[in-house]
Amino acid sequence: MAIETMVYGANGHMGQILCQRIEASEDMHLAAKVSHSGGEGIFKAPEEYEGPLDIVIDFSNHQATEPLLSFCESASVPVVIATTGQTEDELARIRNASEKIPVFYSANMSLGIALITKLVRETAAKFPGSDIEVVEIHHNRKLDAPSGTAIMLAEAAKEARPDSEIITGRNGHHKREQNEIGISSVRMGNIVGTHEVFFSTGTQTISIRHEAHDRALFADGAMDAARYLLGKPSGLYNMDDLVG
Repeated sequence: MAIETMVYGANGHMGQILCQRIEASEDMHLAAKVSHSGGEGIFKAPEEYEGPLDIVIDFSNHQATEPLLSFCESASVPVVIATTGQTEDELARIRNASEKIPVFYSANMSLGIALITKLVRETAAKFPGSDIEVVEIHHNRKLDAPSGTAIMLAEAAKEARPDSEIITGRNGHHKREQNEIGISSVRMGNIVGTHEVFFSTGTQTISIRHEAHDRALFADGAMDAARYLLGKPSGLYNMDDLVG
C-alpha cells in the first residue's frame, strides 16, 4: 500500500515541489496538502484532514513547529521536519516530541550533504591544527543566515574540536584565533545552495564542497527520510541515521 503522506507548507516553493514528487512516486500518496494560506484542495490546518495518514513532511516555517508537533503527537503520526531557523525553544520542543513519536529532523535533506558532513568530521580530526572556515552561498530570498546547513557542518567539525568556538559573520580588527571555526554567508541571485568547508594547515588546504543544482533534491531526501522513519520507535533521527 502507498504511504499516505501529508505535506505541511504545501503552498511554499519547496512544498509545491514535494507535492509534485510525491504524486509522481510509486510508493507514496499525497493524502493532504496543508498551508495556513489555504487554497483549492488545501487545508488551512492539519486537524481539518480526517482521512488515513502515515506520515507528515514539513516544509513550512520554523514558527509552525509547535502546532505541527502538537498535531502529530495527538494523531500519533511520525513527522519529517525539513525547515530551518528554529529557536532554542523550538529545538527543545522537537526533542520533547521525539520522546513520544518518531521525529526526523535535519537542517538539510540532501544525502550529499549528509555524506560531506561525515567527511568534515573526519577531516577535522585528522588535521587538529588546521584553520577551519565554512562558506555558504544561497539565493537572495533566503531568510536565515548562516544557513542551518552551515551551522550543521561547523558543529560537525566542532565534534572533533570540542574546545573550538564557532564564529559567524567575521568582523572587527583582530587576528583569527586558532580555535575558531568561521562561517561566512553570501546571499545573491538565484543560487540554490553551495557549501564549502576549508581546512588550512599552512602547508596545504583541503576543501570539501557541495553544490545543489535543483531544489528537487531536498524533496527527494525528505521522501527518503519519510520512508526510513516508518515503523521506527519514538526518537530523534537525522541524516546520519539514514546514510548509516
